[in-house]
Amino acid sequence: MSEEMMDAEEQARQTQAREVAARVVGNGDVDPAGLSLEPLAGMTNRNYLIGVNGTRYVVRIPGAGTEEYVDRAADEQASRITDEVGVGANLVHYDVKAGIQITQFIEGSVDMRQPGVLNDPDAVRRAAHAFRKLHTCGQKFLNRFDEKNVAQEYLQLLREKDAPLPEGYERIQEEAETIRKVLNDTCGEHVPCHNDPAPENLVDTGKQVFILDWEFGGNNDPYWDLGDFSVESDFSDEQDRIFLEAYVGRPPTEAEYSRMMLQKSLVFLLWTLWGVLQHVNKNPRPAYEFASYWDYGMDRFTRCQEIMNRDEFASMMEAVKNSG
Repeated sequence: MSEEMMDAEEQARQTQAREVAARVVGNGDVDPAGLSLEPLAGMTNRNYLIGVNGTRYVVRIPGAGTEEYVDRAADEQASRITDEVGVGANLVHYDVKAGIQITQFIEGSVDMRQPGVLNDPDAVRRAAHAFRKLHTCGQKFLNRFDEKNVAQEYLQLLREKDAPLPEGYERIQEEAETIRKVLNDTCGEHVPCHNDPAPENLVDTGKQVFILDWEFGGNNDPYWDLGDFSVESDFSDEQDRIFLEAYVGRPPTEAEYSRMMLQKSLVFLLWTLWGVLQHVNKNPRPAYEFASYWDYGMDRFTRCQEIMNRDEFASMMEAVKNSG
């Protein structure tokens, strides 16, 4: 895109990204205007691939409104831990105040949102192994990610903005309480989780999958990550089974499979609110194939209800309840 075609805000972000890279990575010895820059995918933040002295880096400029719900100190700590344990990118720079981050680009990788990547069962398995590595690393993140608390924070922001909610939201939220109780009563130790593992937040080298962008990082039930990745990857039942089997290292029990499905319903419900918040904040980026973030949110709300309305929903609840 030429500078003439870019809006003023995007020009400012790209200039800022070049200047930060020149100052931090180039030690102030390179001309920012001469650095190559390629915009990368991102739903709320703006990410830029920038080359400095023969090495490529990803500079993240935070999106509008993210300061309302992102704990930057926790994001930095999660980014450092995952770098150290080998499941995240090499963290080069983090500005807690501004939310600007620089990581080294993982060469030879492709983001898992790219068409066809997750059609490969081995890629699905590599993703499962990355989550297993994260969840069993033995570290702890600063924050506890509790989807109910996050939902309440989103609701408060939406009320302050006098935003609309989907029709029937309160009734579905009440149903979600019964699911939460079963999951909480049977949950083991909370472990480090990504909590927002959309496939564009994972990259695959063909040998290993790395997980990126830790703004929602926090200790949680690991099955939230599994359910969330399934949701955002639009997995079929067959892909769910492949993914879960690779994660647990054997054919999953019905309780394990049901736990992932119940978490999927809560994932859909939380991202309903997130979508509405992006809509109210007038986030200009398209939400995947949806025309707007409102449409994205309504899709998530509908699919949440589909899980709750499944014939086997009661048996899934019972399987998880009996696993405790």
